[in-house]
Amino acid sequence: METPPIPEAAIAAACAAALAHLRMAATNEAAVLEQAAATAFAVCETFTGHALIARDWQAVVPAAASWTPLPVQPVTAITRVEGLPAEGSAFPLPAGNHAIDLTADGVGWVKAMLPGSAGRLRICFRAGLAEAWETLPAPISQGMVLLIAHLFASGSAGGEPPAAVAALWRPWRRLRLAPEVRR
Repeated sequence: METPPIPEAAIAAACAAALAHLRMAATNEAAVLEQAAATAFAVCETFTGHALIARDWQAVVPAAASWTPLPVQPVTAITRVEGLPAEGSAFPLPAGNHAIDLTADGVGWVKAMLPGSAGRLRICFRAGLAEAWETLPAPISQGMVLLIAHLFASGSAGGEPPAAVAALWRPWRRLRLAPEVRR
């Protein structure tokens, strides 16, 4: 599964928030700041287990008769299910041949009841906590600002990020101790 890029508007808004935090009007190192913002988004998504900004995703899963969870959360919509045969082109899987479900905690589930020649399914879906930077939960965006500012200010010197970053993100962290099973 390939991660879709963070929208440019979200990167720009995160950079503006980090500049405000650093009390800087502008910088001639915009590319460095944008890289720090992109890195902070990736680190936050990995740490929390959530897609932050809503975007369109695709995942390929086995065409199993049991429920299979989608690998990204929170899922807000499953838009298309296609069958992928061992050879040949993908084909739309009719609605009666598969089932989909979204749980209240944002997990998307799919199962193939009659997959036909498909050994795998390609699922197209939308996932993300917020539609834009401005609508992210405050602890998430504040942690992002702190991390972006740290990455930008420390440059290649590195160093440990502020402990407040993990403290702000920890309540949003999604951990899996065992594979989810649904019957």
